[in-house]
Amino acid sequence: MLNRLVSHLEKFFFGHRFFVLATIGLFTAVMAVFAVQLRMDAGFEKQMPVGHEYVRTFLQYRNDLLGANRITVVVRAKHGPIWTPAGLSRLYKVTEAVTYLPNVDRSSVRSLWTPNAFVNEITDEGFRAEPIIAGTITPDRLTPGVVAQIRRSTTLGGYVGTLVSHDEDSAMITAELNERDRSGKVLDYVAFNRRLEQQIRAPFEDAGYEIQIIGFAKQIGDIADGATAVLGFCAIALVLTALAVYWYCHSIRFTVLLIACSLTSLIWQFGTLQLLGFGLDPLGVLVPFLVFAIGVSHGVQQVNFIVREIAHGHSSYVAARHSFSGLLIPGVLALVTAFVSFITLLLIPIPMVRELAVTASLGVAYKIVTNLVLLPVAASCFNFTKQYAERSLARAQRRAKPLRVLARVAEPKYAAVTVALTVAVFALAAWQSRDRVIGTLQPGAPELRADARFNRDATSISGNYDMGLDWLTIAVESSAKGCNNPAIGLYEDDFAAAMRAEPGVVSVQSYAGMLRAYNQGYNEAYPKMNVVPVDPENYGAVSVDVGRMKGLMSSDCGMTAVHLFLTDHKATTINRILDDVKQFRASHPFPGITVRLAAGNAGVLAATNDEVEKSERPMMLYVYAAILILVFLAYRDWRAMLACCVPLSVATFIGYGFMKALQIGLTVATLPVMVLAVGVGVDYAFYIYNRLQVHLAGGQGIVKAVQHAMLEVGVATIFTAITLAIGVATWSFSALKFQADMGKLLAFMFLVNLLMAMTALPALASVLERCFPRRKPARAPGLFSH
Repeated sequence: MLNRLVSHLEKFFFGHRFFVLATIGLFTAVMAVFAVQLRMDAGFEKQMPVGHEYVRTFLQYRNDLLGANRITVVVRAKHGPIWTPAGLSRLYKVTEAVTYLPNVDRSSVRSLWTPNAFVNEITDEGFRAEPIIAGTITPDRLTPGVVAQIRRSTTLGGYVGTLVSHDEDSAMITAELNERDRSGKVLDYVAFNRRLEQQIRAPFEDAGYEIQIIGFAKQIGDIADGATAVLGFCAIALVLTALAVYWYCHSIRFTVLLIACSLTSLIWQFGTLQLLGFGLDPLGVLVPFLVFAIGVSHGVQQVNFIVREIAHGHSSYVAARHSFSGLLIPGVLALVTAFVSFITLLLIPIPMVRELAVTASLGVAYKIVTNLVLLPVAASCFNFTKQYAERSLARAQRRAKPLRVLARVAEPKYAAVTVALTVAVFALAAWQSRDRVIGTLQPGAPELRADARFNRDATSISGNYDMGLDWLTIAVESSAKGCNNPAIGLYEDDFAAAMRAEPGVVSVQSYAGMLRAYNQGYNEAYPKMNVVPVDPENYGAVSVDVGRMKGLMSSDCGMTAVHLFLTDHKATTINRILDDVKQFRASHPFPGITVRLAAGNAGVLAATNDEVEKSERPMMLYVYAAILILVFLAYRDWRAMLACCVPLSVATFIGYGFMKALQIGLTVATLPVMVLAVGVGVDYAFYIYNRLQVHLAGGQGIVKAVQHAMLEVGVATIFTAITLAIGVATWSFSALKFQADMGKLLAFMFLVNLLMAMTALPALASVLERCFPRRKPARAPGLFSH
């Protein structure tokens, strides 16, 4: 049945080849029109796991808590303190500029100049609460005396370390962003980042003052800007690939055809994304090149098959037909496996990852047409001279000499040693990778270099302010309204004290902490009154004042908050603090009180890491199940299942060990690369085992079958892996750290998968054939006798 299907497809495509080429050409032109309209599309909510416990807490109280999506702008005086008329004037202008940026929640803007930054003071006339800078003060009325009073109020209000740096050289502005404006239009983070540069940094940064900007919008905008460099490095990789393909086949026509077919699927992919209403997320910008790499892998195998057939005297038309029928099944098997690998990313309930899964899966699905159909059909239109065939045969013979030595790995004595070494390497890799971290392992923005402007700003701010850049918010819910129940404040005060002592916590801001501060203020700043009021009437009165501050309680008093400001957002830091919170919650139960995790940007990151960790194992199980099923359907042999999957598993665990050694965490950015590594490894395994099975079906012994398989596809497989590895290795020079890390990881995985496919696979196949002899001849998987 399989043979008949392949035969019918071959007759149809090559019998109507000009119609097929014209149809594909027309479709490509139409999709190109849509592809050029594709734009970068980033979003904060796209990165939040749907339905996760932490995200439910964040969404439920997002209007009451500190927003996880906010920007922080710092005005830093380069020569002396910020306490000058010029310094405060500059702060005023920047505050105004930030306030009127699109999508900024104006009520959330906070700096020394905003009315929500006020100071409480006990005077001879009683309790006084007023803004740090009175509404009657304007920049042109700043005198040394007024500046001195503002400085005194800032210190008295406890804002040194929050709105003003400890060295008093800078002052901070914070603002929360709305994901959608009043018309419902989603915030364009790339355009917003340009506004930050053009309207905030450029006008106000000069020789006297530095403008530092951090936040998700700035981070994702800088990544998007760096994505333009990604395209440059991908272009370099493409050129290197083209040069290598020409060296391999010595034909400009084959070189152009291979690259064109691989790029055609990208055009279809981009056009389809535009039609579906998707954009290209900055963190997923590497995916198209990963799909291109898969196309190159299959394209080289097609060119290798056609050139080999031409070298043996066939016309290009016959050679192309043989290539189509000979590689259709292993090619489809490999691409379907890659498709399943990417589609399993849908298991992760993060909109950005699901978009990435759709993007990659579309690209892989299109490869079935562009690389397995278009390439051989187009190649059938070429004509080659007898001299080209003779030179191709001579090149193939020269290149095959080392493979005769490598093929000896299938001999009994070498096969047993190789399998033993593979098992040992697998055990070592599995042991080394057992402690791999889910999430980021670097402070700041891990996608950017340590010396990137964003990370320099982040380091400067975190070193001069008590409020860390990353915060974890704990919601304390109560059945009895918290505004009238001192027991709730006391419980939260104990919790905040316990968390303040934990490593990784820079500072704690809580409802209970503000109750203490206000209570002390109401009692003439007497130090012993820095406690939570235990009298319900006093407690309720102070709660009303605390309620004026955003981020500490809900409007109905049913929820109060504890904000833990962290040293960084490393996965190890967040996980340790979460464990501490859970331990306190378990060991200190209180009737009527529920401690809920977790909002803040660290809470969203924790939810993301949690979903990646929970989804990773099922994803890999689905992928390997798909490989096993497809291999069995194609070859009807359990030996094939083991021979193809074991080397792939070893390579995957070696990759995990490599990530651990390079301090690369498993994140939404690195996960697709590991999935791709499985897809490329399957390419190598299927093409090698496919030829091996053909020769076994022809009656050859396992050693001879391995030798012939190596001579036929070994050079192409080695060439593909090395070419792609060199191409992605150039990414190490990228300004984006995550691209540089992915380049190293991809290059390593290409080579490791190659090593496993060229050594472990034939050795394991040989051992299985000898230990479990076949009762009947091997079954040929299709029309592979050419």
